[in-house]
Amino acid sequence: MAPTDRSFARRRLLTATAALTGAALLGGTAHAAGTPKAAWPDQFPLPDGFQPEGITIGTGPFAYFGSLDNGDIYRAHLATGRGSVISKGPGAGHQTVGLKIDRPGRRLFLAGGSSGEIRTVDARTGEIEKVYATGGTFVNDVILTPGAAWFTDSFKPQLYRLTLDKHGCPGTVETVPLTGDWIQGDDFTANGIERTPDGRALLVVNAFANGGTLERVDPRTGAAAAVDLGASRIPNGDGLLLLGRTLYVVQQAQNAVDVFRLNAAGTKGTAITRITDPRFRIPTTAAAWGDRIYLPNARFDVEPTPTTEYDVVAVPQV
Repeated sequence: MAPTDRSFARRRLLTATAALTGAALLGGTAHAAGTPKAAWPDQFPLPDGFQPEGITIGTGPFAYFGSLDNGDIYRAHLATGRGSVISKGPGAGHQTVGLKIDRPGRRLFLAGGSSGEIRTVDARTGEIEKVYATGGTFVNDVILTPGAAWFTDSFKPQLYRLTLDKHGCPGTVETVPLTGDWIQGDDFTANGIERTPDGRALLVVNAFANGGTLERVDPRTGAAAAVDLGASRIPNGDGLLLLGRTLYVVQQAQNAVDVFRLNAAGTKGTAITRITDPRFRIPTTAAAWGDRIYLPNARFDVEPTPTTEYDVVAVPQV
């Protein structure tokens, strides 16, 4: 079947079956600091039919969400839960899956799903700045580092590196093949991406290998090595969120977030806890503001329609 059909069929199948050396290379990921007031909502709606997947929060209390339907970008104020579409997507077949906003809050980096695109958007005007054709099959998620934006491809054993200059302006896209311990499945494999606590390497979800693993990837070579998570597996691992040495792994089809304590190099992780919540309806990705984690409910267990309801929930950080 077509890549779009394959990817979403894979996600629904998962739902149905589950109840560059030193820190200067990758640097630290900036996460927002403020503290939500008690009156701030811990659940708020997204537009009907929006089909959310990714979320990003910058240095201000605004969350940005991408649409799997048409690539739209919706921005919501965390203090009120109200928002609006700030950027119209290219239309059907041009999803926005993962997305990240840069530290100055001026630019969004979008993973284009089955279109194989990488897009950048002016966060203030909503204008699409650049579109890069990767030749990929399903560009899924993105993480920003000082010198690059890194993207996963769920159906090909490779990452995409979009170079950034010293001002954070994007340049060219390079393909980095995944080697070493990386095992590519016949279907949906790579998903979420983060960086290690020490900033020396990348962390990538492999939903196929050994029942679901986390891989540490050398950004210079693409060589992957499985992270020692003990007996833990992440077969439904989707978005990753690193706060210090605490890694949140969204296990979307399980309606859960598994939390690990990593060593500095990101070679070993110890399971801390599992976050569950009755409001979870297949959450996919996570972003932090203050002492909360915000997650969009993608609802992959239902057939999307123009009137399907979607929302966002917030849970306390561990």
